[in-house]
Amino acid sequence: MDIFPTISAGYYINSSESGTSLVRNFETLQRSDVALVGGKNSSLGEMISSLGAEGIAVPPGFATTSNAYWDYIDENNMQEKITILIADWQSGIATLSETGHSVRNLFIRGNWPTHVAAAIREGYRELSVKAGLQNLDVAVRSSATAEDLPDASFAGQQESYLNVSGEDALLRACQHCYASLFTDRAISYRQAKGGSGVMFSIDTESGFDKVVLVNAAWGLGENIVQGTVNPDEYQVFKPLLKEPTLVPIIDKKCGDKTIKMIYSDDNTRTRNVPTSKTERASFVLSNEEILQLSRWACRIEEQYCCPMDMEWAKDGLTNELFIVQARPETVHSRRDAAAAFTTYKVGDKGRLLTTGLSIGDAAVTGRVCLFESIESINEFIDGSILVTQTTDPDWVPIMKRAAAIVTDHGGRTSHAAIVSREFGLPAIVCTGNATYVLHTSQDITVSCAEGDHGFVYAGISDITAETVDLTGLRHTRTNVMLNLANPAAAYRWWRLPADGIGLARMEFVLLDKNAKHQIAKITATYKHKPEYFVDKLSQGFAALCAAVYPNPAIIRMSDFKTNEYAGLTGGAEFEPEEDNPMLGFRGASRYYSPRYKEGFSLECAAVKRLRDEMGFKNAIVMIPFCRTVEEAKKVLNVMAENGLKRGENGLQVYVMCEIPLNVILAEQFTGHFDGFSIGSNDLTQLTLGVARDSGELAGLFDEQDAAVKWMVGKVISVARARNCKIGICGQTPSDHPEFARFLVESGINCISVSPDSFVAVKRHVVASEGGM
Repeated sequence: MDIFPTISAGYYINSSESGTSLVRNFETLQRSDVALVGGKNSSLGEMISSLGAEGIAVPPGFATTSNAYWDYIDENNMQEKITILIADWQSGIATLSETGHSVRNLFIRGNWPTHVAAAIREGYRELSVKAGLQNLDVAVRSSATAEDLPDASFAGQQESYLNVSGEDALLRACQHCYASLFTDRAISYRQAKGGSGVMFSIDTESGFDKVVLVNAAWGLGENIVQGTVNPDEYQVFKPLLKEPTLVPIIDKKCGDKTIKMIYSDDNTRTRNVPTSKTERASFVLSNEEILQLSRWACRIEEQYCCPMDMEWAKDGLTNELFIVQARPETVHSRRDAAAAFTTYKVGDKGRLLTTGLSIGDAAVTGRVCLFESIESINEFIDGSILVTQTTDPDWVPIMKRAAAIVTDHGGRTSHAAIVSREFGLPAIVCTGNATYVLHTSQDITVSCAEGDHGFVYAGISDITAETVDLTGLRHTRTNVMLNLANPAAAYRWWRLPADGIGLARMEFVLLDKNAKHQIAKITATYKHKPEYFVDKLSQGFAALCAAVYPNPAIIRMSDFKTNEYAGLTGGAEFEPEEDNPMLGFRGASRYYSPRYKEGFSLECAAVKRLRDEMGFKNAIVMIPFCRTVEEAKKVLNVMAENGLKRGENGLQVYVMCEIPLNVILAEQFTGHFDGFSIGSNDLTQLTLGVARDSGELAGLFDEQDAAVKWMVGKVISVARARNCKIGICGQTPSDHPEFARFLVESGINCISVSPDSFVAVKRHVVASEGGM
């Protein structure tokens, strides 16, 4: 057990069932003492001794060791009794519930050996003196030697006891902590694995190793781990944390945090109370606190040489931050990032029933088993999709038998999320309404394959799985990049050896379908409403830039047509009606027009924040549908007025080559831009005079037509002669990977394709360069 102050008043005591002495202070422990005092204790001691001087704060405390545990066992003649009880369960003579109850009673009704009780009492008195308080409030937590190991997290398997005060109460809490080694779920978990947390030094879903994920809620931290609240979620980009002037927070989501755990009035126990409207609408942590925790996470990861799962706490009296637990992350740390990985696609989707946060990246179909409480879990049908409000360790025996899990509450660090990852199950948490809109025996599809949001569809959809084999993909002179639209899915592709992002479409970052009356709600935390636009846009860009950092990410400024803008929240009030939006008020012509110039200034503000405040200098700006050289000059002037001057702070500006005029006057355009990106869809329709969306003329729309290839070859030759970069971001190489040979032979610098076409195109490029 570990015993230390509960943050806001109290100290930790960690109880362990292994060791060679009775009590050890944290500062005397090191990581190598796992067998002596368990995972939590050794980790806390390691941080105090190795990282305390660097400002990483850990509360003081002490640990009991295995001598204490085994002396307690021997004093009460429990070894043989426990062995018999476990054997009876394994042979079917007794149920799991009966076995657990019997073993726990042995511990709770036992007597402390005099010397063990004296050692714990003395350790508690010394801790109280150190804190300057009599009968200090402490937390008593398990630290089993098989817990918190790299291959098994044992999330929440043993109990924690908070706000324990007085020597007698402490000894009782230690007994109960020992007993929790034999709860039903702990017995079941150890049999299955052979063996919560609010901060990870890795993206928990994709394994992307360049971000820190932080969850936060008001009050004590049990609600986050238990999944009974939907917490705030912050993501921080690790490579830029060392620059003190940068704020590389690439995502902030405000959870509803409807309840918080506090001490009761008599300070003898804890209880949940509703949060205020202000607390629900406010972020728990300031930017400075988010960055401080993230820097600590990076340093702890460096100390342990592996991705880490950490718990932190903020003192309610002093506002100090503390690390209260650190252990190896147990899922992605065991995977080979360079190995093959599997992607899933869901076809023939039924009606959308609910959404939430996706855990994992798989998709499954199945039949719902919905439970309102733990009492009915014996009725669970193996292979069903478990739907419930939230899970805690009592649910583990059936969670591992489920095909997927869907919950109303919880964040990415909740119990349901942690256990689902360990068992390799797709899960959707924080839906808010799953137990309301779903019902038992209903056929559904659970998709975690579409980014950081998970979707539940009605019915049984077609699911295809594809293994992406990355072996043999050598470096090529011609860069192969990615076309990415959805920031939520950007981390999904980080394992691909891409040379950057050749096209990130701003309009897909902007796209929303919120009803107009929801605008006030979604911007509630912003006093200046345009700040919401800038904030969310810059964060969306940041996720894309982070996924390929330090390689370039080419961000195309907005290219909505008037009819598409009209479909956005509030857009219909401002957009003119056009007979042919494809050739109308779009792209560059909007940026300097009084009708949209103010909106473009917000786009520029988002890019400036991305580059200057967050630090993503790998972001390149691209201007779409630029009709004339004079228009190019106007756009560049407007950008400069908004703090984005080409060439300043390394800013590069590209232009789309999608109008025949861009090819004809390519030499003039090279004087104003750093690069071209060929948009083969628009270039094809404007060269051939065939609408790209016309069903009647679909047979005439050919991106490999000789006239189109002449256009492509011509602009490549001009760009190379003028030492101007040129790539292609249209759909042609994705749909026709063999087109890559023509592009390589023409001397193109880069080919940007959809992620699912990357491997095929890359191999065509390898073959093309090998034959040159």
